[in-house]
Amino acid sequence: MNVCFPGEGLIHGRTAMRANAHTAYRIRATKTSLQTNGQEFDMIKKIVLAAMVAASFGGVATSVTAANVVVQVAPPALRAEVMPPPRRGYVWVAGHWEWRNRHHQWVKGTWIRERRGYMYNQPAWVERDGRWNMNRGGWRRGDRDGDGVPNRQDSAPNNPNRN
Repeated sequence: MNVCFPGEGLIHGRTAMRANAHTAYRIRATKTSLQTNGQEFDMIKKIVLAAMVAASFGGVATSVTAANVVVQVAPPALRAEVMPPPRRGYVWVAGHWEWRNRHHQWVKGTWIRERRGYMYNQPAWVERDGRWNMNRGGWRRGDRDGDGVPNRQDSAPNNPNRN
């Protein structure tokens, strides 16, 4: 039996059978490594796809929480709520009505950590054209004394007696 492989000379007899077995092993090893590389490539594709899906959900969650709430049903009257004694470094967020699951739901008041240089706007419902809009509470850069001059440019930013 005479066998010739690329890059090798003519091989005779038993040597040819050994060489043939060796080549078959090399071919099987190459197939296995190609399958492994294909599996790795598929795994990388799956990971990248999962990351893209996860990133898109982050965008959806942000836009849902920032959505304006407009309803035709007026919120019930505010409930009387006893405010606990002041806490240093915290701001009281009064209880308020929120629109959840197609009806108004009461949210109890709570203390939240103060942010220096910011003012907290309490959540409130405002009627416009027969519809009720919820202005969500949140932090904004402050003008604590309400004089129209931002605190960072105001020489007396905490003076409540200014016009």
